[in-house]
Amino acid sequence: MPWRKAIANRASLKSGISIKRWIILGIMGLLFLVFGAILSIDKKDFSLQSIAIPILLIGIGVLNIYVAAVQGIKYFIILINTRNLEVAINSKKSGNSLQAKRLLVKGPKIVVIGGGTGLATMLRGLKKYTNNITAIVTVADDGGGSGVLREDLGMLPPGDIRNCILALADTEPLMEELLQYRFKDGRLKDQSFGNLFLAAMDGISNNFEEAVQKMSSVLAVTGRVIPVTLDNMILKARLKNGRVIQGESNIPKAALEYNSGIDEVFIEPKDAKAIKEALIALNEADAVILGPGSLYTSIIPNLLVREIREALNKTRALRIYVSNVMTQPGESDNYTVSDHIMAINKHAKCKVIDYVLVNIGTINSDLEEKYLKDNSNIVNINEEEVKKLGIGVIKSDLVKVRKGYVRHDEKKLASILIETIMEKKLFYDKEKIVEYLYLSERLKEHKNK
Repeated sequence: MPWRKAIANRASLKSGISIKRWIILGIMGLLFLVFGAILSIDKKDFSLQSIAIPILLIGIGVLNIYVAAVQGIKYFIILINTRNLEVAINSKKSGNSLQAKRLLVKGPKIVVIGGGTGLATMLRGLKKYTNNITAIVTVADDGGGSGVLREDLGMLPPGDIRNCILALADTEPLMEELLQYRFKDGRLKDQSFGNLFLAAMDGISNNFEEAVQKMSSVLAVTGRVIPVTLDNMILKARLKNGRVIQGESNIPKAALEYNSGIDEVFIEPKDAKAIKEALIALNEADAVILGPGSLYTSIIPNLLVREIREALNKTRALRIYVSNVMTQPGESDNYTVSDHIMAINKHAKCKVIDYVLVNIGTINSDLEEKYLKDNSNIVNINEEEVKKLGIGVIKSDLVKVRKGYVRHDEKKLASILIETIMEKKLFYDKEKIVEYLYLSERLKEHKNK
């Protein structure tokens, strides 16, 4: 929305209504104060019992006036600040890229947690609005090219890390195409060049974290990509039939083979250590976003690292879970939104979600039929059950069909996340009002493209 409309809708509407409320409160306080004073003056008997009511009225009046004054000043400052931002917004609109970059540097601090293609998709959208992004990525993958490198070189799996780096990178399309290229023949068949690039970086670095940082530097990454741990993390699952399955890539297959859902997942080593920078980012974040991605093999593995879930529990950040659009066979069969949330809370051992972003968009009947044949369906929102868990529901049409598959629309997803973060977390922080209006302008431009 335009910045003037943003002021009208966000500042003038919310602040204006609030100011009226505080003015009314102040007038009521003044009336209480005057009425109490009149009663106290008329009193001839100054015993405690006789002056109790006047004193109470005076006290209520003073309290109301104080609260009204403090809140009124607060909202007045907000309105004054918003009107002083026209110069900054106009400089951006006139093509001042330097000003735009400065505002992006001041953007909200966002931490995303997960793995897989869903996380990378979301990152591509978010980087349009802020430079302060930290991606905490699972390293439990043991399949495909990542699994081969993990076994052959003893390194952590690079696949999800690579996807996040490329999503946040400021590179030419040809470079991204090169890094995503998979060899079609020979011993390198199905191996990604980007994985090999990161493996080479690992070979000349002291550890995998340093390798990720070096690759990020080479590709001019916006923000940071951090593996959740440097320990050789192995994911295991206990199915509802009691069987224990080892290996991230084996878990969904086994659940389908034995026709038994996942009861819980766990990691070895159990005491895997989180990277310090990840914990600092969680502590300083304005918002933490879980997902989108595979529930048990991309999102929850990060929460099995004790220090991560403890930091997520303690952070003052707004915590948002992005629900998947479709259920995943062998992993979240017939799961509702509340089922996803309860599984996350169960493994985090506490409530770690404040709001859930759900899809209300639809897909055509042919595509829906295709997914149903694979035992996958649109995730049921069951809003009332979610609210019983003490979690707010944010609804939006997030569907985008790409190459015959249902995905999140990265532009819509980023837009609604930024709007939510700015409105529910940062709007009344006067130091953040600049980026709110700037981001509001970007939202309009991004949606119109």
